[in-house]
Amino acid sequence: MILLKEIDKTNKSFEDIKHVDENGTEFWYARELQKVLNYKEWRKFENVINKAKESCKNSNISVIEHFVDTDKLSKRANNAEVVIKEYKLTRYACYLIAQNGDSRKKVIALAQTYFAVQTRKQEITEKEYTMLTEDEKRFYQRDLTRKGNYSLNQTAKKAGVKNFDKFHNAGYKGLYNGETADDIIRL
Repeated sequence: MILLKEIDKTNKSFEDIKHVDENGTEFWYARELQKVLNYKEWRKFENVINKAKESCKNSNISVIEHFVDTDKLSKRANNAEVVIKEYKLTRYACYLIAQNGDSRKKVIALAQTYFAVQTRKQEITEKEYTMLTEDEKRFYQRDLTRKGNYSLNQTAKKAGVKNFDKFHNAGYKGLYNGETADDIIRL
Protein backbone atom coordinates (compact mmCIF):
# COMPACT_ATOMS: atom_id res chain seq x y z
CA MET A 1 0.00 0.00 0.00
CA ILE A 2 2.87 2.39 0.82
CA LEU A 3 4.47 1.72 -2.59
CA LEU A 4 1.21 2.56 -4.38
CA LYS A 5 1.04 5.88 -2.52
CA GLU A 6 4.64 6.63 -3.52
CA ILE A 7 3.88 5.80 -7.14
CA ASP A 8 0.77 8.02 -7.12
CA LYS A 9 2.71 10.86 -5.49
CA THR A 10 5.58 10.56 -7.98
CA ASN A 11 3.21 10.31 -10.97
CA LYS A 12 1.41 13.43 -9.74
CA SER A 13 4.77 15.20 -9.46
CA PHE A 14 5.59 14.42 -13.10
CA GLU A 15 2.13 15.57 -14.18
CA ASP A 16 2.43 18.75 -12.07
CA ILE A 17 5.61 19.83 -13.87
CA LYS A 18 4.38 18.89 -17.34
CA HIS A 19 3.79 21.86 -19.64
CA VAL A 20 1.77 22.01 -22.85
CA ASP A 21 2.73 24.48 -25.58
CA GLU A 22 0.38 26.36 -27.91
CA ASN A 23 0.33 23.37 -30.30
CA GLY A 24 -0.73 20.95 -27.57
CA THR A 25 2.73 19.38 -27.35
CA GLU A 26 3.80 18.19 -23.90
CA PHE A 27 7.20 19.10 -22.51
CA TRP A 28 9.08 19.25 -19.24
CA TYR A 29 11.74 21.73 -18.10
CA ALA A 30 14.96 20.00 -17.08
CA ARG A 31 15.45 22.08 -13.92
CA GLU A 32 11.97 21.17 -12.68
CA LEU A 33 12.61 17.51 -13.50
CA GLN A 34 15.93 17.74 -11.66
CA LYS A 35 14.10 18.61 -8.43
CA VAL A 36 11.51 15.85 -8.79
CA LEU A 37 14.30 13.32 -9.40
CA ASN A 38 16.10 14.52 -6.25
CA TYR A 39 19.25 15.82 -7.91
CA LYS A 40 20.57 18.66 -5.78
CA GLU A 41 23.30 19.87 -8.15
CA TRP A 42 22.69 20.92 -11.74
CA ARG A 43 26.12 19.77 -12.91
CA LYS A 44 25.40 16.20 -11.77
CA PHE A 45 21.97 16.25 -13.38
CA GLU A 46 23.43 17.71 -16.57
CA ASN A 47 25.78 14.69 -16.71
CA VAL A 48 22.66 12.47 -16.75
CA ILE A 49 21.15 14.66 -19.48
CA ASN A 50 24.34 14.30 -21.55
CA LYS A 51 24.21 10.50 -21.20
CA ALA A 52 20.56 10.56 -22.26
CA LYS A 53 21.45 12.72 -25.28
CA GLU A 54 24.14 10.21 -26.22
CA SER A 55 21.59 7.37 -25.98
CA CYS A 56 19.25 9.35 -28.22
CA LYS A 57 22.03 10.01 -30.75
CA ASN A 58 23.13 6.36 -30.75
CA SER A 59 19.55 5.35 -31.54
CA ASN A 60 19.64 7.59 -34.64
CA ILE A 61 16.95 9.83 -33.17
CA SER A 62 17.23 13.60 -33.44
CA VAL A 63 18.69 14.98 -30.20
CA ILE A 64 17.67 18.57 -30.93
CA GLU A 65 14.01 17.56 -31.29
CA HIS A 66 13.91 15.96 -27.85
CA PHE A 67 16.39 18.12 -25.89
CA VAL A 68 15.64 21.70 -26.87
CA ASP A 69 18.28 24.16 -25.58
CA THR A 70 16.81 27.25 -23.99
CA ASP A 71 17.87 29.88 -21.46
CA LYS A 72 16.26 30.95 -18.23
CA LEU A 73 16.70 33.96 -15.96
CA SER A 74 17.69 33.05 -12.42
CA LYS A 75 17.77 35.38 -9.43
CA ARG A 76 20.77 35.24 -7.16
CA ALA A 77 20.88 36.07 -3.46
CA ASN A 78 21.91 39.67 -4.19
CA ASN A 79 18.86 40.07 -6.52
CA ALA A 80 21.11 39.97 -9.58
CA GLU A 81 19.69 38.07 -12.52
CA VAL A 82 21.83 35.72 -14.55
CA VAL A 83 21.05 33.64 -17.62
CA ILE A 84 21.33 29.91 -16.97
CA LYS A 85 21.09 26.90 -19.26
CA GLU A 86 17.76 25.09 -19.49
CA TYR A 87 16.22 22.38 -21.67
CA LYS A 88 12.71 21.72 -22.86
CA LEU A 89 12.37 17.95 -22.81
CA THR A 90 9.97 15.65 -24.62
CA ARG A 91 8.49 12.62 -22.91
CA TYR A 92 11.09 10.51 -24.73
CA ALA A 93 13.93 12.70 -23.41
CA CYS A 94 12.57 12.36 -19.87
CA TYR A 95 12.40 8.61 -20.33
CA LEU A 96 16.04 8.53 -21.45
CA ILE A 97 17.04 10.71 -18.50
CA ALA A 98 15.27 8.30 -16.14
CA GLN A 99 17.03 5.38 -17.81
CA ASN A 100 20.41 7.06 -17.32
CA GLY A 101 19.74 8.34 -13.80
CA ASP A 102 21.16 7.09 -10.52
CA SER A 103 19.52 3.67 -10.19
CA ARG A 104 20.08 3.70 -6.41
CA LYS A 105 17.35 6.34 -6.11
CA LYS A 106 13.85 4.97 -5.70
CA VAL A 107 12.41 7.99 -7.54
CA ILE A 108 14.46 7.05 -10.61
CA ALA A 109 12.84 3.60 -10.73
CA LEU A 110 9.43 5.26 -10.38
CA ALA A 111 10.32 7.72 -13.16
CA GLN A 112 11.40 4.90 -15.45
CA THR A 113 8.06 3.19 -14.92
CA TYR A 114 6.03 6.39 -15.29
CA PHE A 115 7.60 7.49 -18.58
CA ALA A 116 7.58 3.96 -20.05
CA VAL A 117 3.90 3.46 -19.20
CA GLN A 118 2.86 6.94 -20.39
CA THR A 119 4.78 6.53 -23.65
CA ARG A 120 3.05 3.19 -24.26
CA LYS A 121 -0.36 4.73 -23.51
CA GLN A 122 0.34 7.47 -26.04
CA GLU A 123 1.34 4.94 -28.71
CA ILE A 124 -1.86 2.96 -28.15
CA THR A 125 -3.94 6.11 -28.25
CA GLU A 126 -2.46 7.17 -31.61
CA LYS A 127 -3.08 3.74 -33.10
CA GLU A 128 -6.65 3.63 -31.76
CA TYR A 129 -7.32 7.17 -33.03
CA THR A 130 -6.90 6.10 -36.64
CA MET A 131 -9.67 3.51 -36.13
CA LEU A 132 -12.24 6.04 -34.84
CA THR A 133 -15.20 7.25 -36.88
CA GLU A 134 -15.30 10.92 -37.88
CA ASP A 135 -17.79 11.69 -35.09
CA GLU A 136 -15.61 9.89 -32.53
CA LYS A 137 -12.55 11.80 -33.75
CA ARG A 138 -14.46 15.08 -33.37
CA PHE A 139 -15.43 14.20 -29.78
CA TYR A 140 -11.86 13.12 -29.06
CA GLN A 141 -10.50 16.42 -30.43
CA ARG A 142 -13.07 18.35 -28.39
CA ASP A 143 -11.89 16.55 -25.24
CA LEU A 144 -8.24 17.37 -26.08
CA THR A 145 -9.24 21.02 -26.57
CA ARG A 146 -11.03 21.01 -23.20
CA LYS A 147 -7.92 19.60 -21.51
CA GLY A 148 -5.71 22.10 -23.33
CA ASN A 149 -7.95 24.98 -22.24
CA TYR A 150 -7.83 23.74 -18.66
CA SER A 151 -4.03 23.61 -18.81
CA LEU A 152 -3.95 27.09 -20.36
CA ASN A 153 -6.20 28.44 -17.59
CA GLN A 154 -4.03 26.88 -14.89
CA THR A 155 -0.89 28.38 -16.41
CA ALA A 156 -2.57 31.79 -16.81
CA LYS A 157 -3.78 31.64 -13.21
CA LYS A 158 -0.23 30.87 -12.00
CA ALA A 159 1.00 33.82 -14.05
CA GLY A 160 -1.47 36.13 -12.29
CA VAL A 161 -4.25 36.49 -14.86
CA LYS A 162 -7.42 37.68 -13.11
CA ASN A 163 -9.81 38.54 -15.95
CA PHE A 164 -10.16 35.31 -17.92
CA ASP A 165 -12.82 36.70 -20.28
CA LYS A 166 -10.45 39.42 -21.40
CA PHE A 167 -7.58 36.92 -21.56
CA HIS A 168 -9.51 34.50 -23.80
CA ASN A 169 -10.89 37.29 -25.97
CA ALA A 170 -7.32 38.47 -26.58
CA GLY A 171 -6.55 34.91 -27.73
CA TYR A 172 -9.49 34.94 -30.14
CA LYS A 173 -8.42 38.33 -31.48
CA GLY A 174 -4.95 36.97 -32.14
CA LEU A 175 -6.29 33.89 -33.93
CA TYR A 176 -9.12 35.51 -35.87
CA ASN A 177 -7.82 38.84 -37.19
CA GLY A 178 -9.02 40.93 -34.26
CA GLU A 179 -12.47 39.37 -33.96
CA THR A 180 -13.81 38.68 -30.46
CA ALA A 181 -15.63 35.53 -29.34
CA ASP A 182 -18.96 37.34 -29.87
CA ASP A 183 -17.93 38.30 -33.42
CA ILE A 184 -17.09 34.69 -34.20
CA ILE A 185 -20.41 33.40 -32.81
CA ARG A 186 -22.33 35.82 -35.06
CA LEU A 187 -20.70 34.34 -38.18
